Amino acid sequence: MLLHLGRWLQHNSIVILLNGTAWTAAATEVIHYFSMFVLVGSIAIVDLRVLGVAARSQSASLLAERLFPWMWAALALNVLSGFLMFAGDALSYIPNSIFHAKVTVVLLAVVFGMIVQWGVPKWDQLPAIPAWAKLVALVSLLLWVGAIIAGVSVPALSGSG
Repeated sequence: MLLHLGRWLQHNSIVILLNGTAWTAAATEVIHYFSMFVLVGSIAIVDLRVLGVAARSQSASLLAERLFPWMWAALALNVLSGFLMFAGDALSYIPNSIFHAKVTVVLLAVVFGMIVQWGVPKWDQLPAIPAWAKLVALVSLLLWVGAIIAGVSVPALSGSG
């Protein structure tokens, strides 16, 4: 079933159009990498603030309020561009365990990022950010670093992409 879907995606005329020329494929990759930088950068700043390492002169809530819209916009662009890149070579990605690991790490990073986003306004009202909240922020940060490493590893270790 998944291979059938992958075959359909890979042979879809829109996917072929967007991945079929060098400049559109390059533009998709640039959008993917740039949006990943903005995504990870914005969440990392908030995670580091929760950890008490960065931007200690600002409230965590204010910082998060400013940066999370950037995170969501970048996440949307990253998912869209990543899907287009996946669809262009779906038949090699679907059975690829390294790609599965990458997607799992990214999904976990998004979940932990959402936990931080929802938690920051509550944590910022307390006299001090709880240790467990700092642990959540640390895991979020590590997962995003893992997502970057996994993203680079897919083509390097599997030949896909």
